Amino acid sequence: MPLHVEVRGSGPPLVVLHGFTQTGRLFGRFGDHLSDSHTLVAVDLPGHGGSDAVRAGLAESADLVSQSVRAVVGEGPCGLLGYSLGARVALHVVTGTDLAVRRTVLIGATGGIEDPTERQRRRLTDEALAEDLEASGDVDRFLDQWLGGSMFDRLSSLEADGRAERGRNTAAGLASSLRLCGTGTQEPLWDRLPALACPVLAMAGADDTRFAAHALRIADLAPHAVVSLLPGGGHAVHLAQPEQTWRIVDHWLGTEPALI
Repeated sequence: MPLHVEVRGSGPPLVVLHGFTQTGRLFGRFGDHLSDSHTLVAVDLPGHGGSDAVRAGLAESADLVSQSVRAVVGEGPCGLLGYSLGARVALHVVTGTDLAVRRTVLIGATGGIEDPTERQRRRLTDEALAEDLEASGDVDRFLDQWLGGSMFDRLSSLEADGRAERGRNTAAGLASSLRLCGTGTQEPLWDRLPALACPVLAMAGADDTRFAAHALRIADLAPHAVVSLLPGGGHAVHLAQPEQTWRIVDHWLGTEPALI
C-alpha cells in the first residue's frame, strides 16, 4: 500500500518526514518558509494521517517512502529532511534504498541504541504505551501524555504543537507505529554512516542534550556531514524556533553539494 503524499511550494523537491503523532502537514512556519524555495513532498508515515492503515517497520517504511516519492517526482535527485521518527526513517532511506538523495537534513536523529538490553527495555516501554493506547482508544489523553513530556516543553502554543492535526491520528495507527518503528526497534546504524555518500546536516537543539550528542556523533562518522546545534533549542527545534532553523536549513540546502 503506497503512503499518502501531499505536495506544495515550488522549487527543487524536498521530501519531508514528520515525527511520531504528527502528519506531513505539521511543519508549521518552518515548512511554510521552506515551501517558498522548495517543492515540499510531505509524506504521511505508516500509522499516521492518510497512511493510517499502513503497517511497516523502519526498513519497510524507508522502502515505501522511496516508492512513494518516485511516484511523485520521478527518478531525479531530491532533498530529504526528517525529524525524530522521520529522521530514523530518513537514515534508513539513505543507508538502505537507492532513492537519489542530493542532501539530507536530520533533526533530532539517532543512529540507534547499541546496548541490546537497553534496546529491549525501550521496546517494552513502547509496547506498554501501545497496549494502553489500544485499550483506552483515547488519542486525546495519549497526546496529553506524550506532549507533556520534557522533550516538548518548548511547544507552548497550539500553532507549535499542532494538536488538532495530531488528533487526526487513530489509536490503532499510533500503537502500530510504536511497536514497529519505535526507537527500540531500530537496529543500530552507526556503522553504516562512514559509507554514507550524500552530504548530511545533523541538527538538534543545544538543550536537547541526548540528541545533540547524537548529532555530533553523526557528523563525526558520516564523511560529508556538518552539525548545527541551536542555542536554547529543545527536541522539536524546527517548530519552537522556526525562523532560526529555516535560515540554517535553507542556506545549507541551497549551497552546492560537496564533491563525493
